[in-house]
Amino acid sequence: MKESNGMFSIKLQELDQQYQRLQSRLRLCQQNSHTKIQEELEKAVNEYRENEALLQKNAEGCRSQAVAALAEAQLQYFQTSEMILEQKLPDYLHSETGTTLENKVEAAALYAEYAIDFAVRSMRYALIAALKAIDAQMNAEETENPLPD
Repeated sequence: MKESNGMFSIKLQELDQQYQRLQSRLRLCQQNSHTKIQEELEKAVNEYRENEALLQKNAEGCRSQAVAALAEAQLQYFQTSEMILEQKLPDYLHSETGTTLENKVEAAALYAEYAIDFAVRSMRYALIAALKAIDAQMNAEETENPLPD
């Protein structure tokens, strides 16, 4: 599997860059003014919208049915998550104890923690998918070029 050792190199670099960006933005934002947080939030929402549009385009124009189905599943998850955050989360606050402001802050924090947990689970699943792809590649190579007995 000589030529495919780095078959995920570019994706790993992209993942690392996005993780580093997430980490640095969150750390910086926790120390900034409210105005700066609002600016960063607006930028992040715009980036999210651009990425969502690209995902939608990929889902519609993909040759692979499997990849199109995965893109569609991602879109559905993101749309459902956004609906919960924007529309349902305020409704859920009415049944909790404490002040409305405390509830809103706690619910938003819990939601963010869950979103981060989902990202971790997604990385774990990405590892499984990548290992299956590498295994399939190695199986194909071994079939084409069997080792001498």
